Amino acid sequence: MYKVLIIDDEPRIVNGLTHVIPWADYGCAVAGTAYNTTDGSRLIRELSPDVLFTDIRMPDGDGLTMLAGLKTEFPDMQITVLTGHSEFNYARQAIQLGVTRFLLKPSKMDELLEALDFMTKKLDELHSRGSSGDRRGGGALSEAASFVVRQAAKYIQTHYAGRISLSDVADACYVSQWHLSKLLNKYTGQTFYDILNAARVEQAKTLMLDPALRISDISEMVGYADTPHFSRVFKRLEGVSANEYRNAKAI
Repeated sequence: MYKVLIIDDEPRIVNGLTHVIPWADYGCAVAGTAYNTTDGSRLIRELSPDVLFTDIRMPDGDGLTMLAGLKTEFPDMQITVLTGHSEFNYARQAIQLGVTRFLLKPSKMDELLEALDFMTKKLDELHSRGSSGDRRGGGALSEAASFVVRQAAKYIQTHYAGRISLSDVADACYVSQWHLSKLLNKYTGQTFYDILNAARVEQAKTLMLDPALRISDISEMVGYADTPHFSRVFKRLEGVSANEYRNAKAI
């Protein structure tokens, strides 16, 4: 039996899908349900479902980022998106990320059954081929991975001044720490700390244009707990000390 997970912030949608669709007729069973992206992504890692029915606009997070993250970790998982939003851009992005079907709410029964039939046949085909996840994912998997990396970079650029960790970024991108580290290395050639330090140093260079700010002030403003550490990182990345850089810009 293929395991099904349903994620939607509307309980009536979750209950309706759970009890109305004849899952057994398609060799499926509902293994779990969730009402937000946080619980949904956690359940996916716990249950490793074969089929996912999900909304992509929920109050607690970005459904597209969740889809991209989960698709990179579970390339075989077949996904049907159910949404009340008909924006073409959302549909296009969802399909590029590897979504199997994109259905508008309220979805008709024949649309749901067609989607389920298509997904289970796709799973049958994948299992009969027994091919590797990389070959199965194709362009959609690459697009999803690139999407996750872009979202991770945006998160770092927004939160660099705080005490952020790889775990924080991974949670925001709905992937495991190990998986995010692998994606960053593959698509940027850098580690999380490489990207974080680069973001902090770039901001520090801008702040140094203000003569009223001391190096120690700038160090703290861009997220470093102690100035010596900031100074070492700055010199390693820029080839000169922070004071030398500031003096050169002041000329």
